[in-house]
Amino acid sequence: MSAATGLDGLLEPLSRCLDEESARRVIELQVATPVQERIDILAERANDGTLSGDERLEYEALINAADFISILKLKARRHLESNVQ
Repeated sequence: MSAATGLDGLLEPLSRCLDEESARRVIELQVATPVQERIDILAERANDGTLSGDERLEYEALINAADFISILKLKARRHLESNVQ
């Protein structure tokens, strides 16, 4: 099983727990500016090959969290669309 498939399997039941208001709030969720700025700095260092070991771990954790949020947003959108039809 791929990581994406596993994550999808974990988030599908969670998305069904969302009511309409909660689903909309998940969709509207934005990354805080300081966090996005840190991601951008780490991404630039990663592209330059200058990340320290600790920075690499931090960057990977942030990217994994962003992936998690993106998939949850997609699930929330699908949940809302299925309730409209």
